[in-house]
Amino acid sequence: MMEIRVEQHGHIVMVTIDNQPRRNAMTRPMMAELARVWDELERGDCRCIVLTGAGDRAFSAGADISGDLSARAETAKVLSRALLKTDAYSKPIVAAVNGDCVGGGLELLLSTDIRAAAPHARFGLPEVRWSIYPFGGATIKLIQQIGHVHAMDLLLTGRLVDAEEAMRRGLVNRIVPAADLMAWALETAEVIAANSPSAVQAVKQQISATIAEHARSREALDQELGDRVRASAEFAEGVAAFREKRPPRYE
Repeated sequence: MMEIRVEQHGHIVMVTIDNQPRRNAMTRPMMAELARVWDELERGDCRCIVLTGAGDRAFSAGADISGDLSARAETAKVLSRALLKTDAYSKPIVAAVNGDCVGGGLELLLSTDIRAAAPHARFGLPEVRWSIYPFGGATIKLIQQIGHVHAMDLLLTGRLVDAEEAMRRGLVNRIVPAADLMAWALETAEVIAANSPSAVQAVKQQISATIAEHARSREALDQELGDRVRASAEFAEGVAAFREKRPPRYE
């Protein structure tokens, strides 16, 4: 069953992306549900969120590109909210990266605040390999978070890096043994939740508002560039190659 699971642990809420047959890739309905969950938690009294993926293979492989790949304005709005791309958010989010974190999964990770990864996790933005524009905020947030040269390496090569390299680049705070990852995430969330909720959420909101303001200023160009790539012949070939599990042939 494909779903976004939400579990309450006192003042902490755990959000789990669960689509294990497809490495926790998110369908459009899952994206809409994740957007709804963020809105509900923002209005509620939880003090910290833990975000993870189901199973031990993947945090999230991003958008499920076996399905609808259109990006109309209304669709883009839902995807933006699901990935917390352009909205200020007041609830701190701890990420437990239990496996591969790629594409839109990495873009979602960029909206979290404190991150640990299991040793076997891999990170990357392979969109350019398949002629897809990384629409979920990576072209804006990644450079802010890990610097120009590291961000461009991931964005332009499409290669995956291991957890050690991700930590060296500042993409995650630390590496935690897989068996201890969720305990670490909950303990970290409990430390945050024990602090003043008003002070913690004010800090988070100020920082996320600054990031969101910059993202919103680039949104029109993001939409234009994404539309341009989707209209290209390379897009059809890239998506076909991905679905047929073969190397793309770009003339």
